Amino acid sequence: MTATTPPRRHLLTGGLAATAAVALPGAARAVLAGTVPAWPADAPIIGTLGSYTTREEDTLLDVARRFGLGYTEMIAANRGVDAWLPGAGVELTLPTAHLLPDADREGIVLNLADQRLYHFSGGVARVSHAVGIGRQGWSTPTGRTEVVEKKRDPVWRPPDSIREEQPDLPKAVPPGENNPLGHYALYLGWPTYLFHGTNMPWGIGRRISHGCVRLYPEDIAGFFERVEVGTPVQVVDQPAKLGWVGGTLLLEVHPSQRQASQLTETGSFEPAVIGDLPGRVVAKARERDAAIDWPAVDRLMRERRGVPEPVARPAERS
Repeated sequence: MTATTPPRRHLLTGGLAATAAVALPGAARAVLAGTVPAWPADAPIIGTLGSYTTREEDTLLDVARRFGLGYTEMIAANRGVDAWLPGAGVELTLPTAHLLPDADREGIVLNLADQRLYHFSGGVARVSHAVGIGRQGWSTPTGRTEVVEKKRDPVWRPPDSIREEQPDLPKAVPPGENNPLGHYALYLGWPTYLFHGTNMPWGIGRRISHGCVRLYPEDIAGFFERVEVGTPVQVVDQPAKLGWVGGTLLLEVHPSQRQASQLTETGSFEPAVIGDLPGRVVAKARERDAAIDWPAVDRLMRERRGVPEPVARPAERS
């Protein structure tokens, strides 16, 4: 069976399935967060999926930070696990494998839907970092810009719009523990938007900023050193990512920004259709005359766990 137009009965039926660990084709189930495994250079993926067994003192926030993950992607991948008291002996999925966004493979690509940035060099994704982004009403914009300035121990000067919301804020916050920019800041061509550290690391993987992009303190330090002034920046919003990896078409679906806010606030979200996804799956499958697993596509759409899973393989030939 080769790629065909999908049936129109799907995408909003059924409940959320229980979490299960998923192995990527040809990948060891080792934790390789923040490193580039032995994928071909042109493979549209970075990292390898991992697992972790909790200890009594763990919270999902602790585990997320330990492995360079954001809060939303951690709870999305482990639906039904208590974020604050998971208990000992719970096997967690670590979503440390990421399909690359559909964007130019140069400079920095930020995908708002998966709340991650990808840093490219020589056309290859060298590293990916979890980020915190703008909340409703202060959304991080999409489009193209570039890094125009870098500062260590920056002074934060809250814009008038923020001081109107928080009138007790001073006009300038000097470097130190109370500075929400942390110790490093990279300013963009968009006025008032920047990549920076944070003095509130629990906000990574959440929509809580006034539009800026926050990184863990341990991530921003290396990121600051690697990124040069003039580096191009693309910001996209792609909840569903597709890519051929090891002869298998993988699909990775994340909550939309609205769903991400619902998930962090209530532990669930309202289902929603990604209207162009079936057509995109068909187009990708046709590249290799592949048979599509439509129930898997439907399930990933509903669950939005942010974990790459197989949805098509080339058809067997007699």
